[in-house]
Amino acid sequence: MAKLKLKKSFSGLKKLKKINIRFSKKKKEMHIPMGTPNPIPRGLKIIEKYPLYEPFSHVVIVQNPKTGEFNYILDELQLDPLERGVYERILDILLAEIESPKEEIADPRKFFAEEAKKIVDKYRISLGWLPDVSWYKILYHAERDLVGYGKIDPLMRDPNIEDISCDGVEKPVYIWHRKYESIESNLRFHNDETLDNTVVKLVHMAGKHVSTAFPIVDASLPGKHRLAVCYRREITPFGTAFTIRKFREDPYSIIDLINIGTFSEEMAAYFWVALENRSSIMVLGGTAAGKTTALNALACLVKPGSKIITIEETAELNLPHDNWVSLIARQSYGLGGSNVGEVALFDLVKTSMRHRPDILIVGEIRGEEAYVLFQALATGHGGMATMHAENIDSAVKRLTSKPMEIAPAYIPLMNIVLSIQRIHLIKNGEKKAVRRVINVNEIADYEKYRTPISWEPAQDIHETRLDKSVLLTSISQKRGVTKQELIEEIGKRKDVLHWMIEKNIRSYKDVAAIIGEYYARPKQIHEKVQTELEAITNTISKKS
Repeated sequence: MAKLKLKKSFSGLKKLKKINIRFSKKKKEMHIPMGTPNPIPRGLKIIEKYPLYEPFSHVVIVQNPKTGEFNYILDELQLDPLERGVYERILDILLAEIESPKEEIADPRKFFAEEAKKIVDKYRISLGWLPDVSWYKILYHAERDLVGYGKIDPLMRDPNIEDISCDGVEKPVYIWHRKYESIESNLRFHNDETLDNTVVKLVHMAGKHVSTAFPIVDASLPGKHRLAVCYRREITPFGTAFTIRKFREDPYSIIDLINIGTFSEEMAAYFWVALENRSSIMVLGGTAAGKTTALNALACLVKPGSKIITIEETAELNLPHDNWVSLIARQSYGLGGSNVGEVALFDLVKTSMRHRPDILIVGEIRGEEAYVLFQALATGHGGMATMHAENIDSAVKRLTSKPMEIAPAYIPLMNIVLSIQRIHLIKNGEKKAVRRVINVNEIADYEKYRTPISWEPAQDIHETRLDKSVLLTSISQKRGVTKQELIEEIGKRKDVLHWMIEKNIRSYKDVAAIIGEYYARPKQIHEKVQTELEAITNTISKKS
C-alpha cells in the first residue's frame, strides 16, 4: 500500500466513532451481523476454493448445475454473541486510545495491528476471559472495520476480483471475477444506515466528502482503487450504490498481454519502435475493454530517461520510469455550479507543456483537453491517450465534433490508433471472455487509414503486414535508414520479447529493465537472446 499521511491513514476513525456512538443507542441493531454471508445453498456444485486471509476468510466458487450460473460465496469467521459484546467494548477503547502516527507510515494495517494488540493486552483481563482464538477474531474484525474496508474488506483482498458493485439495499453485491466474469456474491447490506455508513467511510478514506447535497463522488481509495458513489436515495431509488474498480499492485506488462493473446509479439515490437521515434498512439475501446491496461503496458516501452507526464481524473497508471510526473484532476470546492478550486484535465494538459515532457499521456480524452493534446503533438511531443469509441471512424467523428472540435488537418498528428475489445471465444468447448486488439490503424491523412495489423477471429491470431505501414516509411525517411532495416529491427525486438516469455520474465519492472538494457546495448543483448533461444530450441528438439 502506498505511503499515507496521518489524516488519510485514519480518516475514517472519527466518523466511525460517531457512528458507533449513534449505534450504541440501538443495541439490537448493533448485535445483528449485517452483511453476514449465508451458508452455501444446497444443490450447488463447488468449483473452486481459495483463501483470502488465513484463517479468517475464504472464498468458495459454486455453480448451479441447472442454469450453469456461478456464485461467489464468501466464508468469513463471524463473532458469536459473547465475542460481539466484547468487540463492541474494545472498539470504543481502541477508538479512544489509539493515537494517529506522527509521521507517514508505509502500512496503516500493520501499525493498527501492533497498537491494537498492545491495548487489548492491557484491557484483556478486565473485559472477561476469552480463549486466544476469540481474541484473534476480535482483532481481525477491528482491523477490518477500522482501517480496512468494512464488510467488503475480504473482497478487496481477492486478487482475482476486478470490480465490486453494490446496487442498493437488500441487493446482492456483484463482483467481476477474472476467471468467472460478473457473478453474484452472498454479501448484502440489509438496511440504509449500514450501507450509508460504509460508503461514508470509503469516501473519507479517499479524502473526499459525500452528502445529500453532493451525492455523486468519483475518487481514489488507498492503493489507487477507483471508487464511484451515488449516495442515498437522492438520485437512485434503491439506496446508496457504489462501484470499486480495483487497482493491480503488479500491473499487466506487455509480456502479460502477449501471453494472454491481447497483443502479438510482432505487434508489441512494432509499438516499441514507434514509441522510440515519438509516434503518438491512441487506444480505443468500450467500458472495461482494457484500454488503460493496454496504455500502461505500452508506456513501459518508452525509452528510460524520457520525461513522461501522465494526466488522469483518478490515478490508474503505474509506470516503472523514474522521470515520471503524475498529474490528477481536482473537483471544485464551490457550491452549485461554481468552479472555484477546480483543476480540470484541460488545465493539467496546458500546464504540462511548461514541464517539457517527451511523452504526454492522457488517461482518457473526452473534452477540450483533446485540443491541447493535439497542439502538443503538433509541436513535436510524443503523446498517448485512450478514448471511448468502437473504431477509428467513430473516434475521428468524436474528435472533430463538440466539445473536442479538432480540425481535420490535425487528425494525422495521431499516428497510430488501436482498437481493443472484450469478446467471447469458444475454446475447448467452453465460452471464454478475452481481450483482443482488433486492429491497428495508421492515420495517413484525414479519413485515409492503413491497417498493418489486424486480428483474425477464426484462428485467434494477429495478421501483420508491415510492408503496408506508412508510419515505418515516414520513420525510415527521418532516420536515414531503409524501411526493410526498420522491419528487421522489429524482428530483433520481437526476439527479445519472445526470450522474455521463454524466461518467464513478466513483472513490469523486470520487463522495463530488459527494455532499458536493449536501448543501451542493442547488439549485445540481441546476440545473448539469440544464443539462449537457440539453446532452448535445441533442448526441446532433443526431448522430442
